Amino acid sequence: MKNTSDILIVGGGLNGPALALALAQTGHSVTLIDALPRDLRDDDAFDGRSYALALASQRLVDQIGVWSQVADKAQPMLDIKVTDGRVGQGPSPFFMHFDHAEIEDGPMGYMIEDRYLRRALRRAMEDNAAITLVDEQTVVAQQVDTSGVTVTLASGDTLRAGMIVGADGRRSGTAARAGIKRTGWDYGQTALVCAIQHEKPHHGVAHQFFMPPGPLAILPLPGNRSSIVWSERSSTAQSIQALGEADYLTALRPRFGDFLGEISLAGDRFTYPLNLTLANAFVSDRLALVGDAAHGVHPIAGQGLNAGLRDVGALAEVLTEAKRRGEDIASPLVLARYQQWRRFDTASLAAATDMFNRLFSSDNPLLRLGRDIGMGVVGAIPGLRQNFIREAAGLTGDLPRLLQGRAI
Repeated sequence: MKNTSDILIVGGGLNGPALALALAQTGHSVTLIDALPRDLRDDDAFDGRSYALALASQRLVDQIGVWSQVADKAQPMLDIKVTDGRVGQGPSPFFMHFDHAEIEDGPMGYMIEDRYLRRALRRAMEDNAAITLVDEQTVVAQQVDTSGVTVTLASGDTLRAGMIVGADGRRSGTAARAGIKRTGWDYGQTALVCAIQHEKPHHGVAHQFFMPPGPLAILPLPGNRSSIVWSERSSTAQSIQALGEADYLTALRPRFGDFLGEISLAGDRFTYPLNLTLANAFVSDRLALVGDAAHGVHPIAGQGLNAGLRDVGALAEVLTEAKRRGEDIASPLVLARYQQWRRFDTASLAAATDMFNRLFSSDNPLLRLGRDIGMGVVGAIPGLRQNFIREAAGLTGDLPRLLQGRAI
């Protein structure tokens, strides 16, 4: 069979479309398979879901031609305040405060609602002749040979490409069909996710409040609204999610505090279980994994999507440079470059988020004292603060060109 595309991407969330656009810009033909219906992807109702885009990730979104479509809907994150405490007792006097003015690059990141980013990516793909979209289809089989990959859809149709990319989440069928195993564990925690309307302005400040059951992130959205990612022990989270709106807010208020005045819900409420899951390999025969298909980490630092976009930038760069050199872009040597680039970074992120969650989810008095002193030291030393700010902005490490704001 003749290959109908250079690259076939499975997964229509955010990483898959971003990769499709990055590859199409550099001369690759791409087919993207999305299991969801088009009208669901096009829905413009606010459902409470939002993302924290680090500055480096925003640069990638700009380079693939999408940022101009969503910039006026984004909220810059100017400061980050990190505190430790207990429910109803307020924060510890030791804290970390990161101010974007301490670095010259700009805001540390931006908050953007799912509905705006998702639809902008979709429109950009529809406008690109190098991208073929296959909606409302799932892959049920994939077969690799010396010249490409053939996938069979649930409809019975087959598609052919030079290689396949799995961008299909933590339970990646693409990885499973390739025999790639996973390593990880459950945290016994569940994240409650929602958006709130509040009385007072947030001034672009993001808050991370560590409590023994799990962290609470309060992330600024445009207007007097914030996105909430609230981690609790799973049994507690299930009970809270089952409450009516008034009782849900009653449970949230002692954790949230009153610094933003009166609060109310805006949009829907969601939950998702928290676990660590790492693919034992990011590549296989004519196959690569990106995003949660390769690595799913605790949301404690809000780095899930940002790590996925680093994958996108790295894979697009590796494949494009291979194409320009006349190499087979899906050869083991080429794909090994991608895996080598991304494995250490993602393993380090997984280890760091795991360590922070275990450290800050403990109510042991000695651990509390140690971490409070540690936060006080970081907050008091300008050099340490600036390192943390650059880390939060995604500006550290071996950055792909797209995340530097440069074309491939």
